[in-house]
Amino acid sequence: MCDFETEITYHLPVLCTEAIKALISNPNGVYVDATMGGAGHTQAILEALGPQGILYSLDRDPDAVANAPKDSRCTFIATNFRHIAQWMAYYGVEHVDGILADLGVSSHHFDTAERGFSFRYEDALPDMRMNNRSGITAAEILNTYSEEALADIFYYYGELRDARKIASLIVGKPSEERNYRRLSEIIESIAPTLPSNTQQRRRKLSQLFQALRIEVNDELGALRSLLASSQRLLAPEGRIVVLTYHSLEDRIVKDWAKGKENREEIAYSVYGVPKNPIEPLTRKPIVPSEGEIRLNSRARSAKMRVYKIN
Repeated sequence: MCDFETEITYHLPVLCTEAIKALISNPNGVYVDATMGGAGHTQAILEALGPQGILYSLDRDPDAVANAPKDSRCTFIATNFRHIAQWMAYYGVEHVDGILADLGVSSHHFDTAERGFSFRYEDALPDMRMNNRSGITAAEILNTYSEEALADIFYYYGELRDARKIASLIVGKPSEERNYRRLSEIIESIAPTLPSNTQQRRRKLSQLFQALRIEVNDELGALRSLLASSQRLLAPEGRIVVLTYHSLEDRIVKDWAKGKENREEIAYSVYGVPKNPIEPLTRKPIVPSEGEIRLNSRARSAKMRVYKIN
């Protein structure tokens, strides 16, 4: 299970051993991998399941279909995980024993130029759609959103303090093609306001790309929908394992677990004290070891949180 020495071209699963150990409480139960991707976690779950175990693996990316395991215990569903409740109802599943959600972007997306997730490909037009068959692209956002709308996206989703300046530079020359080279030039043009170091400029670009990707895919809205549905889907003692990669995602998960985003779901004791049914099983987030980060540098920002439904 979770052999990191094995070559995986699509995506190397992060915190795989820890995630499967936290997820599986009943080997013959029903589980959901909400983000199949390269099927690394999916394969590891199947290895941990017994002969009566059942797994539903979800992914909205058409490229992921080819990775679905040929295992009678596993059903692949081509969908956004925000629709998990509807699909479980379709298959007649009332409750599941565990849900795993790895919110990271697959290496396949970063390493495929036409998917438009990486600024390494300077001539590429920004796409960033997880499902590249529908929805608005990052290029369309850059070319059609107002300066104010772009500034809000960069500030709230990218946590860029100079969001308004960046937005004004983007819309300032409407005749120019807004590809990755242009975005890089914009970041470099405000270099005097940054430490004179390439690492800081790369971080600024990463924040800009994060903001666009979140907007394109409505990632935070989808996460909130997944968490709300998970609370209703999980059987008593059922577990949810979530891997986040930036503070916005992690904050949403923590707030949900504390009942800040699901007040209507919380019961009250006879004394009027809230009884939150969500119990954290990890006092602090679990993070990758130095050895795993050496093998997979994209795991460095991962945080894993585990919760149980009482």
